[in-house]
Amino acid sequence: MATILVVDDELGIRALLSEILTDEGHTVELAENAAQARHVREMLRPDLVLLDIWMPDVDGVTLLKEWGASGQLSMPVIMMSGHGTIDTAVEATKYGASAFLEKPITLQKLLRAVEQALVKPAQRLAAALQGGLRTELGAAPGGDPQAAPLHPMAHTMLPPAHEGPRSEQVFDLDRPLREARDAFEKSYFEFHLAQEGGSMTRVAEKTGLERTHLYRKLKQLGVDLSRNKRGAS
Repeated sequence: MATILVVDDELGIRALLSEILTDEGHTVELAENAAQARHVREMLRPDLVLLDIWMPDVDGVTLLKEWGASGQLSMPVIMMSGHGTIDTAVEATKYGASAFLEKPITLQKLLRAVEQALVKPAQRLAAALQGGLRTELGAAPGGDPQAAPLHPMAHTMLPPAHEGPRSEQVFDLDRPLREARDAFEKSYFEFHLAQEGGSMTRVAEKTGLERTHLYRKLKQLGVDLSRNKRGAS
């Protein structure tokens, strides 16, 4: 289980989230403002932060930027707001937030966001790389998945054969985590868009994202939606 820092100036929100996450087996630390959040983050190095955007002293996005600029954004951060806009969510994602939850936060959305954020990006990348390579080895004529052992730091993922020709995806792991994560996520979404013929609805269902959040994510990653639509025609 994880150590989770909840940062919110509303006592009721802190108490509710603490109760839910504690029931799930997590260790929960609380902060009501940016000053307390900085202290807890420095002392405990939490595995995840739930960060309210609108706070009286320093707002959540400013604190997120501060952590990113100082190299302290070593943990995923989920932003929360009862007055958020699409622009605010996009800005938070731009500065490193892993997700955005709109208040009132439902139990299902909270637990899903926490579960997804706690999956280590490197683990997701390694699993995807190995899965993609095994698919190719198994699909090739006479291919034997055991003939070429996979190295956990493999840098390439070949597309499944049924996708047809496309350029090879190269994942350079010797770079900042956020850049490596963005490269993987772009390839991940392009793969599912190709699989689903460009259907945003089916991709949203398969990836567990709401359609509006999925669209913003694809635009942020620079995924060419028109190309997938042309491929579906």
